[in-house]
Amino acid sequence: MKETIKDGAYPRILVIRLSSLGDIVLSSPVYKNLKAKWPNSHITLLVKKQFADVLAGHPDIDEIITLKKTNMETVHEIKKRGFTHLLDLHSNSRSMIISALSGIPNKVKYNKNSVERRMFVKYRKQSPALEKHTLEKYLDALKAWDVPIIYKEPQLGDWAYKNAAAPEGKKVRKIGIFQTSFIGDTVLTTPLVTKTAKMFPDAKIVVITRPETKSIFEHMPEVSEIILNSKKGLSKITGVFKTAKEIKESGIDILLVPHRSFRSALIAWLSKVPIRIGFSSSEGWFFYTKTVPFSWMIHDAERNLNLLHGIVKENFQAEELNLKGIPTPDENVERLMEDYHLNGKTLVGVHPGSAWPTKCWPEEKYTQLIARLQNELGVTAVIVGGGKDGELGERIRHSAGGDAANLAGKTSLTDLMSIMRRFKLFVTNDSGPMHIATAFAVPTLAIFGPTTKELGFFPYGKGHRVIEVKGLQCRPCALHGGKKCPLGHFKCMNDITVDEVFNNAKEMLEENGVIEKK
Repeated sequence: MKETIKDGAYPRILVIRLSSLGDIVLSSPVYKNLKAKWPNSHITLLVKKQFADVLAGHPDIDEIITLKKTNMETVHEIKKRGFTHLLDLHSNSRSMIISALSGIPNKVKYNKNSVERRMFVKYRKQSPALEKHTLEKYLDALKAWDVPIIYKEPQLGDWAYKNAAAPEGKKVRKIGIFQTSFIGDTVLTTPLVTKTAKMFPDAKIVVITRPETKSIFEHMPEVSEIILNSKKGLSKITGVFKTAKEIKESGIDILLVPHRSFRSALIAWLSKVPIRIGFSSSEGWFFYTKTVPFSWMIHDAERNLNLLHGIVKENFQAEELNLKGIPTPDENVERLMEDYHLNGKTLVGVHPGSAWPTKCWPEEKYTQLIARLQNELGVTAVIVGGGKDGELGERIRHSAGGDAANLAGKTSLTDLMSIMRRFKLFVTNDSGPMHIATAFAVPTLAIFGPTTKELGFFPYGKGHRVIEVKGLQCRPCALHGGKKCPLGHFKCMNDITVDEVFNNAKEMLEENGVIEKK
């Protein structure tokens, strides 16, 4: 249906995309194209409640409303807003009912080619319509309103948030950054430390973290104090009050909390810090004095930076993920290099483990990959990992022919950071060491199974690659992975071949001049 807009009026547009994560992510260019045609339009997105944060903070979406318990409740909410246009990007029975009852005059829906899809699934009957990407179909729907297609890819960026506010009438003396998550998440908090120090040069930076991740922050010149928070044994309970007391006594004026757990929010509240800023999707969001939207559309390192929008209103450039300045126990690493005869060799780091079993590419495939890397390319594989990965690394080393070095379980976190800089390539599952590698600008080849790049934890920066099974509808099956495949087939990892990983590794080594291209 062609749009009809009176002179001097601006359209109020309702976009329906109820779920799911990937589909909502893909809809991002739609709003940019609508705003490009009608800069003063008001765009509202209707989604299911659990996906409301996916596009929160998108610069071209003015409002997000969530689906109610009944269709009539949803329709009532829609009718209150006086929409002139409706774009249905869901095209199922529910969205069509809502559209029909909405009373909105200009309505368009995207063609999901349901019949063609059913014919293909049931009878394997091919159709040209199936060759189009879902995003292309979204954009095709805009043609009915003569919207020029300028933006064709999901937009990632540093969005300006509307609920930002600066502290008034008080000099900021100390800013605390609370991160007690896993190694990878902790590494991705370092740009927040750096950016905060640059934006508040007269303030001291206090980091609250776990004993296991203390070494990530203790040598950063921006950090003036570290408060340790233990989660083990009795200290998991007593540590809540102990940590809150230490934060309170440190005199922190503003506390930034990238960790979204209830425990972190509770400690922040108990600390009585005047300004406490966390994400709107945090389990204990109500403990914060201010919240900023949590968006899946950007990398976790950039997402953490957005906490600063709770303090300052202006936009700012993202900070590089960088750990190069951190001193590490080089003497210990030199000993390991000598003991394992690694000096003078071209080293490729390999991390076959993960805290989540389903994030692990099968052991036998890592064995075959390492054998081929060494036999065909002449590089030396160095297996790394935590204490629990030691036996896994030894099995892989032995099965691959014994020429690889197994340092899994033999290095501390600071050792790992030291030796990481010596790798010409890092092959890894979706894990903490992946983020450490990218922080040191080591070309990283990541193997993603149950998790996807849309979740924001992909290798950060240029020159890295992600290998994943495309088109597998069960991905992502969980935010962090799980203990076993919920469907029992584990296709997200089993279908990634050794040839595919090896060929990508070879290309990356050639591109970086490590080996000659034949």
